[in-house]
Amino acid sequence: MLEVSDLHVRLGGAHILQGVSFSVAAGGVTAMMGRNGVGKTTTLKALLGLVPSTGSARIMGQEVRGWPTHRIAQLGVGYVPEEREIFTRLTVAENLRLAEAGLSGDYPRVYSLFPELQERGRQAAGTLSGGQQQMLAIARVLLRVRPLLLVDEPTKGLAPKLVGEVVEVLAQLSSSATILLVEQNVHVVRRLAQRVLVLDHGEVVHEGPADELSDENLARRLVGVSGPE
Repeated sequence: MLEVSDLHVRLGGAHILQGVSFSVAAGGVTAMMGRNGVGKTTTLKALLGLVPSTGSARIMGQEVRGWPTHRIAQLGVGYVPEEREIFTRLTVAENLRLAEAGLSGDYPRVYSLFPELQERGRQAAGTLSGGQQQMLAIARVLLRVRPLLLVDEPTKGLAPKLVGEVVEVLAQLSSSATILLVEQNVHVVRRLAQRVLVLDHGEVVHEGPADELSDENLARRLVGVSGPE
């Protein structure tokens, strides 16, 4: 589904990605972990053409580095950004309509996963709770078929109950899409992911099965992060 080789990103004089290489097989969840500032979000943005890069990024067999973002999205790539980036002054329904991209959206699927969004269709998105805003951010990319989802820290700042709800939704989505998940919470990764990539200083320093993280000492040594159950 995804092959990345020798990916470099320089921004503002800083060499943020320093030869990132990894692959993601089709199906399931691959988690990307690492301390803050090591290049996880930058990696996702480079894959989407949102920041300039060098190297190679192949999605579904096609070299996409250098493509404009809209063309990459048209391959069937969905992106859920870290800060959600919903339109707070628009209603929930208006946020979803904007994501249709001129095509009819799969609202039955979205509302089966997020019935609360249908109930709150006329509510301003900025008045939703943090968890509801995260659900809206995920829902936007599901209006069309997306074989590959890039999801950046979906549980960040959420209460434990809401973390569980987000995890359940992502688990359901992973049965029909490949997910590259940036996540700091080791317990979430254990529940969702089959494989783990660890970044440090702009490079991939570890790849392996997610169940390796059941060893708390290894998890702390590799990632240096954790979170509540």
